[in-house]
Amino acid sequence: MHYELLRGKRILYVHGFGSSAQSGTVSRIRQTFPEAEVLAYDLPIHPEEAMALLREKCAEQHPDLIIGTSMGGMYAEMLYGYDRILINPAFQIADTMHEHGMTGKQQFFSPREDGVQEFYVDKPLVKEYKLMSEQCFAGVTAEEQQRVFGLFGDKDPLVHTYDLFRQHYTQAIRFHGEHRMDDHSFMNGVVPVIRWIDDRQEGRERPIVYIAIEALKDSWGKPASSMRKAFLQLIEQYNVYVVCPAPTNDHAYITQAQDWIEEHLSTPAHDHVVFTNQRHLLYGDYLIDPAPAKDFMGAQIEFGSDEFKTWEEVITYFERLGGQ
Repeated sequence: MHYELLRGKRILYVHGFGSSAQSGTVSRIRQTFPEAEVLAYDLPIHPEEAMALLREKCAEQHPDLIIGTSMGGMYAEMLYGYDRILINPAFQIADTMHEHGMTGKQQFFSPREDGVQEFYVDKPLVKEYKLMSEQCFAGVTAEEQQRVFGLFGDKDPLVHTYDLFRQHYTQAIRFHGEHRMDDHSFMNGVVPVIRWIDDRQEGRERPIVYIAIEALKDSWGKPASSMRKAFLQLIEQYNVYVVCPAPTNDHAYITQAQDWIEEHLSTPAHDHVVFTNQRHLLYGDYLIDPAPAKDFMGAQIEFGSDEFKTWEEVITYFERLGGQ
């Protein structure tokens, strides 16, 4: 649980197609952020009615954060003026319905307040969804681009709107997961983004930790033992960046480094990679590096030395610091 995040704030969750306010994701959000108020509503099947309900609730409740999944991600994109996280947003939901047999008689995945268990999707309803999806991105501004994150599972078999999202927004992130969220994809794919949003809302500045990419790998180029465990613990209290060499005219190396970081660290390292050959010029509090940089202004941790031979020893060091 993350007691310190979103304390006293309101989260509006917008569920996906065929789901409800009683979905497992709602429970997961409430358990993870017990100090926040989580709002969720059973959405009408007709999209115009659903959008009207959501706009009404936003005007009444003024949520601090909106999280929408799948169809709910499409709806959430159009709730301008709020910080939003769109998870596998189904911007082309009419096409998705045709391609994946989501027409005809359907069962709701989770209970609804009105007790209805089935609904029917016919051609007129599909057309309603198509018309609704055509309204997406109408209110995108430079300010909105900073308030919206798009999260896309790298194993999602249903929705593939990453490129479409990037045509309109800048903060597109891939996470390790499928279309539906589970505990792992939520904690590692969504919670780091929520932390960034809450930090910005609160004006919270965390101490900066730089980690040389050489410290993350073993001698075979694989993730070093306990590296990921250490990284996930560090990001809970620090602003963590990965530092890589910047070879002249070697674009292949840069791509390979970015791919390695995305594969092994995923969302938490998004937009937190620094390419430089002058590590002593970095401005921060800590530098974890097998080869300490001369004149670095912060504290240096020489990874691989007798004192910090493994990541477990680094973990112990930062646990004693307690976020300082």
